[in-house]
Amino acid sequence: MKNLTLITGAVRSGKSLFAEQLATKYGGAVLYIATMPHLPGDAEQSQRIDRHQSRRPAHWTTVERPYDLPAAIAAAPPETQQCIIDCLPVYISNALLRACDFRDDAEPYEHEGAIFAEVDAIIAALSARDNVRFFLVTNEVGWGVVPETSLGRAFRDFVGIANQRLAAQAEEVWLTCVGLPLRLKPQAMV
Repeated sequence: MKNLTLITGAVRSGKSLFAEQLATKYGGAVLYIATMPHLPGDAEQSQRIDRHQSRRPAHWTTVERPYDLPAAIAAAPPETQQCIIDCLPVYISNALLRACDFRDDAEPYEHEGAIFAEVDAIIAALSARDNVRFFLVTNEVGWGVVPETSLGRAFRDFVGIANQRLAAQAEEVWLTCVGLPLRLKPQAMV
């Protein structure tokens, strides 16, 4: 997809800031789709959301969509030229927790088909809006400790596979590390 740039990296590696810089560089009307739900009583999460919001120009449109991302993509206003989606792992976490009825004893791998159907729906929605340049922020979640729980391992596995599917579709893929963007796709000629 010529309209998709995938930006990945670790936590606090500069992914979101780089996506914002790219959208600013291209100019035009920007839609920011935020996937983080507001959790009552979570002060750290509220501070994180506030920090992200404070960086965005006032003229950008923000839509908070913890669920049904394909519908948010489809509903992007017609004047939208750039769209930042931040971030895919939070969205997958939301979908997985909802599929497991927010139970710790659920079997998360039973929901693999539903999670990847959601990823396929996101790809289809992005493809259908070929007049919009998308910057999709994601995380590399498999570079650390193996999660202790089945839910954590399923999340890690699902995000890793989703990242591969989206990277295969994207025209550009970037990895951010210590605030530095490294282009992975298309690869530079040596």
